[in-house]
Amino acid sequence: MGSGKKEQEKNSQKYFYKMELKTKVGLLQLKIHKNKDLNIKKAVNKIRYAAKKGAKIVCTSELFLFEYFCKTENHSNFKYAEKIPGAITNLFCKLTKELNIILIISLFEKKIAGQYYNTCIIINDKGKIISKYRKMHIPDDPGYYEKFYFTPGDLGFKNTKTRYGEIGTLICWDQWFPEAARLTALKGSEIIFFPTAIGWHPKEKKKYGKTQLDSWITIQKSHAIANGIFVVAVNRVGYEKKGNRKIEFWGHSLVIDPNGKIIAKLKSKEEGVLVCDIDFKKVDSARQHWPFLRDRRIDAYKSLIRNSKND
Repeated sequence: MGSGKKEQEKNSQKYFYKMELKTKVGLLQLKIHKNKDLNIKKAVNKIRYAAKKGAKIVCTSELFLFEYFCKTENHSNFKYAEKIPGAITNLFCKLTKELNIILIISLFEKKIAGQYYNTCIIINDKGKIISKYRKMHIPDDPGYYEKFYFTPGDLGFKNTKTRYGEIGTLICWDQWFPEAARLTALKGSEIIFFPTAIGWHPKEKKKYGKTQLDSWITIQKSHAIANGIFVVAVNRVGYEKKGNRKIEFWGHSLVIDPNGKIIAKLKSKEEGVLVCDIDFKKVDSARQHWPFLRDRRIDAYKSLIRNSKND
Protein backbone atom coordinates (compact mmCIF):
# COMPACT_ATOMS: atom_id res chain seq x y z
CA MET A 1 0.00 0.00 0.00
CA GLY A 2 2.75 2.40 1.00
CA SER A 3 4.95 1.69 -2.03
CA GLY A 4 1.92 1.94 -4.32
CA LYS A 5 1.09 5.37 -2.92
CA LYS A 6 4.66 6.53 -3.45
CA GLU A 7 4.55 5.37 -7.07
CA GLN A 8 1.23 7.19 -7.58
CA GLU A 9 2.71 10.38 -6.15
CA LYS A 10 5.76 9.99 -8.38
CA ASN A 11 3.60 9.60 -11.48
CA SER A 12 1.44 12.51 -10.37
CA GLN A 13 4.55 14.69 -10.05
CA LYS A 14 5.63 13.76 -13.59
CA TYR A 15 2.20 14.71 -14.88
CA PHE A 16 2.21 17.95 -12.92
CA TYR A 17 5.15 19.25 -14.94
CA LYS A 18 3.07 18.88 -18.11
CA MET A 19 0.00 20.65 -16.77
CA GLU A 20 1.44 24.17 -16.72
CA LEU A 21 0.58 25.45 -20.21
CA LYS A 22 1.34 29.09 -19.47
CA THR A 23 3.72 31.04 -17.27
CA LYS A 24 5.27 34.48 -16.85
CA VAL A 25 8.99 35.23 -17.05
CA GLY A 26 10.75 38.20 -15.48
CA LEU A 27 13.95 39.77 -16.86
CA LEU A 28 16.14 42.07 -14.75
CA GLN A 29 17.97 44.61 -16.93
CA LEU A 30 20.11 46.53 -14.46
CA LYS A 31 23.07 48.88 -14.34
CA ILE A 32 25.75 47.15 -12.30
CA HIS A 33 27.83 49.15 -9.81
CA LYS A 34 31.24 48.73 -8.20
CA ASN A 35 29.56 48.07 -4.83
CA LYS A 36 28.57 44.41 -4.47
CA ASP A 37 26.13 45.05 -1.62
CA LEU A 38 24.33 47.68 -3.69
CA ASN A 39 24.03 45.25 -6.60
CA ILE A 40 22.58 42.58 -4.32
CA LYS A 41 20.11 45.02 -2.76
CA LYS A 42 18.99 46.24 -6.18
CA ALA A 43 18.62 42.70 -7.53
CA VAL A 44 16.57 41.60 -4.51
CA ASN A 45 14.24 44.60 -4.86
CA LYS A 46 13.76 43.98 -8.58
CA ILE A 47 13.16 40.26 -8.06
CA ARG A 48 10.46 41.15 -5.54
CA TYR A 49 8.96 43.58 -8.04
CA ALA A 50 8.94 40.96 -10.82
CA ALA A 51 7.26 38.44 -8.51
CA LYS A 52 4.65 41.04 -7.52
CA LYS A 53 3.92 41.52 -11.24
CA GLY A 54 3.26 37.81 -11.57
CA ALA A 55 6.60 36.49 -12.84
CA LYS A 56 7.10 32.82 -12.01
CA ILE A 57 10.59 32.45 -13.53
CA VAL A 58 12.99 35.36 -12.95
CA CYS A 59 16.46 35.73 -14.49
CA THR A 60 19.36 38.09 -13.82
CA SER A 61 21.99 39.20 -16.31
CA GLU A 62 25.44 37.59 -16.46
CA LEU A 63 27.76 38.07 -13.43
CA PHE A 64 25.35 40.60 -11.92
CA LEU A 65 27.16 40.92 -8.58
CA PHE A 66 30.01 43.00 -10.01
CA GLU A 67 30.96 45.31 -12.83
CA TYR A 68 32.27 43.23 -15.73
CA PHE A 69 35.77 42.50 -14.45
CA CYS A 70 36.92 40.57 -17.55
CA LYS A 71 37.72 43.86 -19.33
CA THR A 72 41.28 43.34 -18.06
CA GLU A 73 43.50 40.44 -16.98
CA ASN A 74 44.09 40.99 -13.28
CA HIS A 75 44.79 38.26 -10.72
CA SER A 76 43.18 40.33 -7.95
CA ASN A 77 39.78 39.77 -9.60
CA PHE A 78 39.74 36.13 -8.54
CA LYS A 79 38.68 37.37 -5.11
CA TYR A 80 35.22 37.94 -6.58
CA ALA A 81 34.61 34.19 -7.02
CA GLU A 82 31.88 32.51 -4.96
CA LYS A 83 31.49 28.98 -3.64
CA ILE A 84 28.28 27.20 -4.72
CA PRO A 85 26.49 26.63 -2.43
CA GLY A 86 27.63 29.52 -0.30
CA ALA A 87 26.53 32.74 1.37
CA ILE A 88 25.22 34.31 -1.86
CA THR A 89 23.25 31.28 -2.98
CA ASN A 90 21.84 30.87 0.55
CA LEU A 91 20.53 34.43 0.40
CA PHE A 92 18.80 33.92 -2.94
CA CYS A 93 17.50 30.46 -2.02
CA LYS A 94 15.75 32.00 0.97
CA LEU A 95 14.28 34.77 -1.20
CA THR A 96 13.08 32.35 -3.86
CA LYS A 97 11.28 30.19 -1.31
CA GLU A 98 9.65 33.27 0.20
CA LEU A 99 8.38 34.50 -3.17
CA ASN A 100 7.45 31.03 -4.50
CA ILE A 101 9.24 31.56 -7.81
CA ILE A 102 11.96 29.97 -9.93
CA LEU A 103 15.15 32.06 -9.96
CA ILE A 104 18.06 31.92 -12.41
CA ILE A 105 21.24 33.71 -11.32
CA SER A 106 24.71 33.96 -12.87
CA LEU A 107 27.80 33.74 -10.65
CA PHE A 108 31.60 33.63 -10.79
CA GLU A 109 32.12 30.19 -9.26
CA LYS A 110 35.19 28.98 -7.40
CA LYS A 111 35.24 25.18 -7.47
CA ILE A 112 38.74 24.89 -6.01
CA ALA A 113 41.76 27.18 -6.07
CA GLY A 114 42.83 27.49 -9.70
CA GLN A 115 39.54 26.21 -11.12
CA TYR A 116 36.91 28.87 -11.72
CA TYR A 117 33.74 28.88 -13.82
CA ASN A 118 31.18 31.27 -15.26
CA THR A 119 28.16 29.52 -13.78
CA CYS A 120 24.39 29.76 -13.88
CA ILE A 121 22.17 28.10 -11.27
CA ILE A 122 18.44 27.49 -11.09
CA ILE A 123 16.74 27.72 -7.68
CA ASN A 124 13.25 26.27 -7.40
CA ASP A 125 10.22 27.58 -5.52
CA LYS A 126 11.21 25.50 -2.49
CA GLY A 127 14.51 27.36 -2.21
CA LYS A 128 16.64 24.48 -3.49
CA ILE A 129 19.38 24.64 -6.13
CA ILE A 130 18.12 22.18 -8.74
CA SER A 131 20.54 22.82 -11.60
CA LYS A 132 24.00 24.16 -12.29
CA TYR A 133 25.30 25.04 -15.76
CA ARG A 134 28.88 26.12 -16.46
CA LYS A 135 29.50 28.27 -19.52
CA MET A 136 30.79 26.06 -22.32
CA HIS A 137 32.10 28.62 -24.82
CA ILE A 138 34.65 31.04 -23.35
CA PRO A 139 35.52 34.15 -25.40
CA ASP A 140 38.83 35.95 -25.66
CA ASP A 141 38.36 39.30 -27.38
CA PRO A 142 39.61 42.81 -26.58
CA GLY A 143 37.82 43.78 -23.39
CA TYR A 144 36.36 40.28 -22.95
CA TYR A 145 39.30 38.33 -21.56
CA GLU A 146 37.27 35.48 -20.11
CA LYS A 147 39.77 32.73 -20.90
CA PHE A 148 42.02 34.29 -18.27
CA TYR A 149 39.36 33.68 -15.60
CA PHE A 150 37.11 30.79 -16.57
CA THR A 151 37.65 27.09 -17.16
CA PRO A 152 35.39 25.81 -19.98
CA GLY A 153 32.24 24.22 -18.63
CA ASP A 154 32.37 20.53 -17.71
CA LEU A 155 28.69 19.79 -16.99
CA GLY A 156 27.36 19.69 -20.55
CA PHE A 157 24.09 21.12 -21.83
CA LYS A 158 21.09 20.79 -19.55
CA ASN A 159 17.33 20.86 -19.25
CA THR A 160 15.66 21.38 -15.89
CA LYS A 161 12.05 20.53 -15.12
CA THR A 162 10.24 23.02 -12.92
CA ARG A 163 6.59 23.47 -12.05
CA TYR A 164 6.50 26.48 -14.41
CA GLY A 165 8.15 24.92 -17.44
CA GLU A 166 11.23 23.11 -18.68
CA ILE A 167 14.22 25.43 -18.64
CA GLY A 168 17.55 25.44 -20.41
CA THR A 169 20.31 27.87 -19.46
CA LEU A 170 23.19 29.06 -21.62
CA ILE A 171 25.43 32.08 -20.97
CA CYS A 172 26.30 35.05 -23.22
CA TRP A 173 28.96 33.82 -25.71
CA ASP A 174 27.09 30.49 -25.87
CA GLN A 175 24.32 32.32 -27.71
CA TRP A 176 26.36 32.55 -30.92
CA PHE A 177 26.60 28.76 -31.29
CA PRO A 178 23.65 26.94 -32.92
CA GLU A 179 24.92 23.62 -31.56
CA ALA A 180 24.45 24.81 -27.96
CA ALA A 181 20.84 25.85 -28.48
CA ARG A 182 20.03 22.69 -30.46
CA LEU A 183 21.46 20.33 -27.84
CA THR A 184 19.67 22.20 -25.05
CA ALA A 185 16.38 22.00 -26.95
CA LEU A 186 16.87 18.29 -27.59
CA LYS A 187 17.20 17.78 -23.85
CA GLY A 188 13.56 18.92 -23.59
CA SER A 189 13.77 22.65 -22.86
CA GLU A 190 10.81 24.87 -23.73
CA ILE A 191 12.66 28.08 -22.87
CA ILE A 192 16.36 28.90 -23.15
CA PHE A 193 17.55 31.68 -20.86
CA PHE A 194 20.72 33.58 -21.78
CA PRO A 195 22.14 35.67 -18.90
CA THR A 196 24.29 38.12 -20.86
CA ALA A 197 26.85 40.93 -20.56
CA ILE A 198 27.39 42.33 -24.04
CA GLY A 199 27.95 45.79 -25.39
CA TRP A 200 29.87 48.14 -27.64
CA HIS A 201 33.43 49.34 -27.52
CA PRO A 202 32.71 53.10 -27.66
CA LYS A 203 35.24 53.73 -30.45
CA GLU A 204 33.55 51.10 -32.64
CA LYS A 205 29.93 51.98 -31.94
CA LYS A 206 29.44 54.57 -34.67
CA LYS A 207 30.77 52.32 -37.43
CA TYR A 208 29.75 48.84 -36.28
CA GLY A 209 27.20 49.35 -33.51
CA LYS A 210 23.99 48.80 -35.44
CA THR A 211 25.36 45.78 -37.28
CA GLN A 212 26.62 44.18 -34.05
CA LEU A 213 23.29 44.65 -32.27
CA ASP A 214 21.30 43.41 -35.28
CA SER A 215 23.51 40.31 -35.48
CA TRP A 216 22.98 39.61 -31.78
CA ILE A 217 19.20 39.79 -32.14
CA THR A 218 19.20 37.78 -35.38
CA ILE A 219 21.16 34.83 -33.99
CA GLN A 220 18.74 34.54 -31.07
CA LYS A 221 15.76 34.63 -33.40
CA SER A 222 17.38 31.84 -35.37
CA HIS A 223 17.72 29.68 -32.23
CA ALA A 224 14.02 30.17 -31.51
CA ILE A 225 12.95 29.29 -35.06
CA ALA A 226 15.34 26.38 -35.65
CA ASN A 227 14.38 24.71 -32.37
CA GLY A 228 10.75 25.79 -31.93
CA ILE A 229 11.55 27.27 -28.53
CA PHE A 230 11.24 30.47 -26.50
CA VAL A 231 14.47 32.44 -26.14
CA VAL A 232 15.00 34.89 -23.26
CA ALA A 233 18.11 37.11 -23.27
CA VAL A 234 18.85 39.25 -20.20
CA ASN A 235 21.54 41.91 -20.63
CA ARG A 236 22.89 44.67 -18.40
CA VAL A 237 23.01 48.39 -19.24
CA GLY A 238 25.44 51.16 -18.43
CA TYR A 239 28.90 52.43 -19.25
CA GLU A 240 31.74 50.65 -17.43
CA LYS A 241 35.41 51.60 -17.48
CA LYS A 242 38.55 49.91 -16.20
CA GLY A 243 41.82 51.61 -17.08
CA ASN A 244 41.67 52.27 -20.82
CA ARG A 245 39.05 49.54 -21.36
CA LYS A 246 35.51 50.83 -21.80
CA ILE A 247 32.28 48.99 -22.62
CA GLU A 248 28.80 50.45 -23.14
CA PHE A 249 26.40 47.59 -22.40
CA TRP A 250 23.52 47.76 -24.84
CA GLY A 251 20.60 46.29 -22.89
CA HIS A 252 17.85 45.27 -25.32
CA SER A 253 16.77 42.39 -23.07
CA LEU A 254 14.07 40.51 -24.93
CA VAL A 255 11.77 37.51 -25.25
CA ILE A 256 11.41 35.71 -28.59
CA ASP A 257 8.68 33.18 -29.34
CA PRO A 258 9.17 29.88 -31.25
CA ASN A 259 8.30 31.59 -34.54
CA GLY A 260 11.13 34.11 -34.10
CA LYS A 261 8.87 37.01 -33.15
CA ILE A 262 10.04 39.44 -30.44
CA ILE A 263 7.09 39.48 -28.05
CA ALA A 264 8.61 41.76 -25.41
CA LYS A 265 11.75 43.90 -25.10
CA LEU A 266 13.43 46.68 -23.17
CA LYS A 267 15.34 49.70 -24.46
CA SER A 268 19.07 50.05 -24.84
CA LYS A 269 19.99 52.51 -22.08
CA GLU A 270 17.34 52.13 -19.41
CA GLU A 271 17.16 49.88 -16.39
CA GLY A 272 13.96 47.92 -16.16
CA VAL A 273 12.07 44.78 -15.21
CA LEU A 274 10.34 43.05 -18.09
CA VAL A 275 7.53 40.60 -17.31
CA CYS A 276 6.21 38.59 -20.24
CA ASP A 277 3.57 35.88 -20.73
CA ILE A 278 4.75 32.54 -22.12
CA ASP A 279 2.29 30.13 -23.78
CA PHE A 280 3.88 26.70 -24.13
CA LYS A 281 1.30 25.64 -26.71
CA LYS A 282 3.34 27.72 -29.15
CA VAL A 283 6.23 25.26 -28.76
CA ASP A 284 4.07 22.31 -29.83
CA SER A 285 2.51 24.30 -32.65
CA ALA A 286 5.83 25.54 -34.05
CA ARG A 287 7.43 22.10 -33.95
CA GLN A 288 4.41 20.46 -35.59
CA HIS A 289 4.22 22.97 -38.45
CA TRP A 290 7.99 23.44 -38.86
CA PRO A 291 9.29 19.94 -38.02
CA PHE A 292 13.00 20.77 -38.06
CA LEU A 293 13.69 18.39 -35.19
CA ARG A 294 11.96 15.56 -37.04
CA ASP A 295 13.82 16.09 -40.30
CA ARG A 296 17.36 16.27 -38.95
CA ARG A 297 19.86 13.94 -40.64
CA ILE A 298 22.09 12.99 -37.75
CA ASP A 299 23.50 10.14 -39.87
CA ALA A 300 25.08 12.78 -42.12
CA TYR A 301 26.41 15.18 -39.49
CA LYS A 302 29.63 13.43 -38.46
CA SER A 303 31.77 16.20 -39.93
CA LEU A 304 30.40 18.58 -37.29
CA ILE A 305 32.86 17.11 -34.79
CA ARG A 306 35.84 18.02 -36.98
CA ASN A 307 37.59 21.37 -36.86
CA SER A 308 37.98 21.71 -40.62
CA LYS A 309 37.64 19.85 -43.90
CA ASN A 310 41.30 18.82 -43.64
CA ASP A 311 40.97 16.95 -40.32
